[in-house]
This record gives sequence, structure tokens and C-alpha cells, in this order.
Amino acid sequence: MLRRILIGLAILATLIAIFYAEEDWRGKRAWENCKRDLEAKGAVLDWDKFIPPPVPDDQNFFKAPKMADWFQKKTPGFTGSFTNEFTGDFYASLEKYRAKNNPILVAELTIEPPAANFESTRTNVVFKFDDVQARRHALEFIRDNVGSSTMGAQGFTLMAKPLYQIRPVRLIFQAEKLPALNEISALFPNNIVPASLGNLRIEAGVESNSFRVWINPFPALPNSASVYAASDFLEWSDGFNTNFDLIREALKRPYTQMDGDYTQPFAMPIPNFVAARFLAQTLASRAQCYFLLGQPERALREVTLLNDSRRIQEGAPTGQPMTLVAAMINVAIAKVYVDTIADGLQQHAWREPQLVALQEQLKGINLPPFIIQSFESEPAALCRELETTGLRKIMSMASGAGDGRSIWQKIKDLKFHKYDLYDLVPRGWVYQNMALIARLDRPQDEGFDLVNNLIRPGIFKELARRMDAAFSGNAKPYYFLAAIFSLNITKATQTLAHNQTLANEAQIACALERYRLAHGEYPETLDALVPQFIEKLPHDIIGGQPSQSSGSASQPLHYRRTDPPSQGSGAASGKFLLYSVGWNETDNGGIASDKMDQGDWVWQYPVK
Repeated sequence: MLRRILIGLAILATLIAIFYAEEDWRGKRAWENCKRDLEAKGAVLDWDKFIPPPVPDDQNFFKAPKMADWFQKKTPGFTGSFTNEFTGDFYASLEKYRAKNNPILVAELTIEPPAANFESTRTNVVFKFDDVQARRHALEFIRDNVGSSTMGAQGFTLMAKPLYQIRPVRLIFQAEKLPALNEISALFPNNIVPASLGNLRIEAGVESNSFRVWINPFPALPNSASVYAASDFLEWSDGFNTNFDLIREALKRPYTQMDGDYTQPFAMPIPNFVAARFLAQTLASRAQCYFLLGQPERALREVTLLNDSRRIQEGAPTGQPMTLVAAMINVAIAKVYVDTIADGLQQHAWREPQLVALQEQLKGINLPPFIIQSFESEPAALCRELETTGLRKIMSMASGAGDGRSIWQKIKDLKFHKYDLYDLVPRGWVYQNMALIARLDRPQDEGFDLVNNLIRPGIFKELARRMDAAFSGNAKPYYFLAAIFSLNITKATQTLAHNQTLANEAQIACALERYRLAHGEYPETLDALVPQFIEKLPHDIIGGQPSQSSGSASQPLHYRRTDPPSQGSGAASGKFLLYSVGWNETDNGGIASDKMDQGDWVWQYPVK
């Protein structure tokens, strides 16, 4: 019996060994064939070729005082905090400064009989309760009383008028009978106040015929619950001007390369994304304050640094190795920058000198190359790690799990973790997954046309279909790592295309504003902007198949005025519609959608 058991175990061990040997051989061959095929097409899968050469310290942003401490994550890989002195000082100071979320009394209502005789004055405004225009007129008085406001980039409400100067207006409504509280509330729906000011709250006053109207700033949103006067926010945040000036000086250096070990991708240095986001949002909020105070030249200084800060993520001079996260942070900061410019356009805050400077800055925004570089770097990085690092360690690092003990130590301690099972995975399965990752993550070959500045959504939609088909197949061992680690290429490219489109539209919007300042209205066509107000019109970067005649599928961005000309009245006239056909590649007539892959990509900042 013992002999039979031993023979059976030997046969089982032999079969297992044969299984592992065959899977390892098949996997290694699949990977080598994949590398050979892709490298013949120009792909780079050798991680060593992505390691950047050293640059002179005096030319490197990260060697300037404080910059590595502030903008380089201290612990590489998947662990470590992004909070540091730069961000920590700001938020600690903010908590001390934060205004209390007190409602602001903006109007006092009194209901009087129709026979009562009242005259409208600056402080007493009389309306008939059943007048359909009463709501609109009351709103105008409330808005004039509150003054200009905007939702800051950090979620704070910023107001042009100091809060202590807001005094309630008195509104008198004449009615046959005393209306109920809900009838009064119907006069003031929440959407009648600027969205940045939160919700209106109506409550009964001391007298039976009186009511009070309060602005209640977003009680459910902790960060958005704070209301700041623009002058107060600037006075407080001026305390960080020394830091901002250090960053401005450091950005004069041409290179942005972090020190660290690049030989192992998961150990290489990465930017501090929290610090980058904080810097962008703070500068945007300061610019918005300057809009409200009528100081566009100072706003330009803030948004210029905001735009320049994107360079921190770009890894000059080579731009390699570029991670998808760093590339997408760059894309996100570009969106904050464009949104801030748009806020100034909506308020008519910018003047000719600033608009000229902004157009030049916007012309320099070219996001696709960084995304393409990340699509090149990321598969090579992941394949290097899968080839050289234990699968269990990678999986535990990716999830933040693992305690660093060897498998033999865990056997001794009789404490196993689910990631220990990855030690049993045949090496060939890892190679099969590497081959799939390398083959799927290559949309840049056809999806991007850098020569003609085009992105073809159809290529990425087909890639998403192929990935869904691959990951829904039956051969799970060959796909499980690819399903976990493959880049969300379609979503990343869609966001990139959207934000680059907004930057291109912003160029045109600045030119349109310059035309309006010169002529009092917007032009009938975009061609009227060239060459006085813009050297060259950006086209729609969403493109289909190249045309046979030109080799390019580029189309102009769509534009039309949405109001009649001013008829020589002299009044500044105009609203306009400017849009791209968007990810669905279909002209929906300028109708946008909440979903990025549907509807047109409309310049959502119409002039008030």
C-alpha cells in the first residue's frame, strides 16, 4: 500500500512538473514572439530604454530649493503619504481662517393689503403678489444686493462684496390675503440665485405678515460651505506668496527630472499629485478673486503660474518614463486652467493685453504626446516588473497588502494570505499575460494622428470591444493579470480629447472676446477673427478616416451667433455657440450631454 501511494505521488508530481514545464515554455515563447512582432513595428518594450539620462542640477526644477520636498512623493511605489509641508501648512492655516457657515440674510418680505399706500424706494420695493413679473424683479433686487460671486476652484464661494456689507433689502408684496409659507417659497426657487451661493431658505418673520430670505451656503458640503469675500481670501492666501515665488523661480529651469532609482518601475520616483492639485486650485481661486475685484492683470499672473505648473508632471527633457497618472494630472490641471480663463470671460474681466497673452499660452497646450508616452511606458514598466519581481509581491503591493515575510516564514507561522497563492501560478501564465498587455495597450499606432492633430475615437472604441472580448473569454489564466493591470486607455483618451478640445475652444473664445471688445458684438463667422484676433483657427481634433485628397480628416469647430446683431445700438451684443462633435463623432447641433461619450462638446461658458 505504501509503495502504491509513493508511486501515485511520484506520478502526480511528474504530471505537475510536466504541466508547469509546458505552460512555462508556451508562455515564454508567446512573450518572445510578441516582443519580436511589436518591436518590428516600432514598439519599445525594453524598460532600460525608458530610463532618463542625468541632467545638470542647476537646470533641474527638482534641484531648486524646496521643490523636491514639495512636489516629489517621498515614498515611491504604492505606499506613503502625499501630504507634506507645502500642503500641510496651507490646510492647517485654512482651518484656523475658515469662515463659519452662517446663513446670510438678503431680504425681508412684508405682506400688505392692496389698499395700503407705499412708494418704492431704494430700501422699500413694492410688488403685487399676483404679478407674474414679481419673481423676476425681486430676484434682480436680491442679486444686486448680494453682488457678484463665483464658485472657487477649491469649492469655496467667493464674493466681490465683503460679507459685512451685505444688508437685507426690504420687499413689500401687496396681496388680498396672507399667503402661506410655501406660497412665498414658490416665489424664490433655489435656481434664482447664482449657483455659487447655495440654496435659498425662506422662514417666517416675527410678525405674522413678515418673512425672511436667507442664503444658506451648501450645508451638506463641508468644503463648499465656506463663503469668503474675495479681498479676505487674497489677504489670507498672500501669506503663501513666498512659496509661489519660489515655484515661479524654479520653473525657469528647463528640466523637471526627479532623482531616484528608475531600474525598477515600481520603485521609481513619482510626482506629488496632491501638491500639484493644491497649487493649481489655489492659484485658480486667487485669479477668480482678482476677477471679482476687477484686477485682470493680477489674475493673469496667477493663471500663468497655474499653466506653467503643468511642466512639473512632464519630465523634461525626455518626458520619459511617463506614467498614465502623471499624464492625466497634466490633463486635469489644463482643465483647471481653462475653467479659470472661462470664468474670467464670463465675467468680462479680461482685457486686450491679457487675452493676447492667454491665447499664446493656450496655443502651447498640446496634451496628446504625454498620453502617448504613457501608453508606451506603462506596458514596458509592467512587463519588467512581472518578469523580474515575484507575482505575489506585485499583487500585494498593488493592493497595499503583504507584510514582507517569506512563504517559508508564513508556513512556519501557519499564517497564510490570499496573495500567497500567487506563488503557485506557473511562470508561463505571467508571460502569456505580459504578451496580452503589450498587444492590447497600443492604440497610439492608429488612434492618434499627431501630424494633423487628430484623435480617432473609433480606434479606441474598437480597442475597448477587443479588451471586453478578451477578458470575457474562457482562458482566464492567460488574461487575469491583463484584466487587473491593463490601462483604461479609452477613458483616458476620451478625457484627454475633451480637455484638449476645451483648450482649443478657449483660444477661439479669447479671440471672440477681443473682437467683441473692438466691435461691440461677436462676428457672424469665425473667419472674421483671422488674422487680426487669431493667427490660425484650431480645428476639431475629433477626426474620422483620412480623406483621400488631403490625407486629413480634420473639420472646423462649429460656431454660430445665438442672438441678432445689435442693429447699431452701440450696446455690447452677443451670445454664441461653439462646439466640437465630441466622442460620438456626430453633430448634435450643439446639444451637450452629461456623459462625455454622448452629445457635443460645447463651450459651456456663455457670456452673461
